[in-house]
Amino acid sequence: MTLQGTTALVTGGSRGIGRAIALRLAREGAAVAVNYRERRSDAEAVVAQIQGAGGRALAVGADVGDAQAVASMVQRIEQEFGPVAVLVNNAGITRRGDLLDFDYSQMEGMRRTNVDGLVNVTRAVVSGMQARRYGRIVNLSSIAANGTALAGTTFYAATKAAVSVLTKRFAMELGPHGITVNAVAPGFVPTDLTFQNRTPEQVATVTERLSAITMVRRAGTPEDIAHAVAFLVSPESSFITAQILTVDGGRLDYIAHP
Repeated sequence: MTLQGTTALVTGGSRGIGRAIALRLAREGAAVAVNYRERRSDAEAVVAQIQGAGGRALAVGADVGDAQAVASMVQRIEQEFGPVAVLVNNAGITRRGDLLDFDYSQMEGMRRTNVDGLVNVTRAVVSGMQARRYGRIVNLSSIAANGTALAGTTFYAATKAAVSVLTKRFAMELGPHGITVNAVAPGFVPTDLTFQNRTPEQVATVTERLSAITMVRRAGTPEDIAHAVAFLVSPESSFITAQILTVDGGRLDYIAHP
């Protein structure tokens, strides 16, 4: 498996799962554009790590919810590295709450990043992929979209369910042009995003509880997700499209389970 000679764009690549994906794709030989919205220094640190290992990388700031900013970002990437052949739509935010306790004013911002952002970035790169008759797109969904019973994820799950549906629809539309579109649905992966507004004690409790309801009895790592993404964007995955790959260690708390 090699991505030598290709350009990859990873949105939300400055930390957590996005960072792990950027590092993994660089290891496979891709020139990686590390997108960020606010964390410039973190994105530049990822770039420095890639460059230190002999790879090519560029930090590119843009709010994925802003279509004009995204178009400018893609133009810069293509000037520096050439056409984007691999897109990983990783940027996402979460706001906790269920039916009766969710602050619905937060829904628009969450949807703007998780759903509109995916659409904006995909639109910005896909015409070039169509012209070259080659592209790999991987979207980050979530097992929340599959229907876990974890409290506080109802409306976040709704945005990720949209990601899963768009993955299948885009795959159907773009398949005849040599472009595959898949998604990875991570399970519980401790990151800054996962534990925002939680104390260390709460982090430990949640980690222990959710590890206990996986078949492999552990939490995931950002690298676990990055390995799955690396396969789906590889040349070897050319006959795989419209799939949602669940990477959750075998979670046992789905709503539909007895």
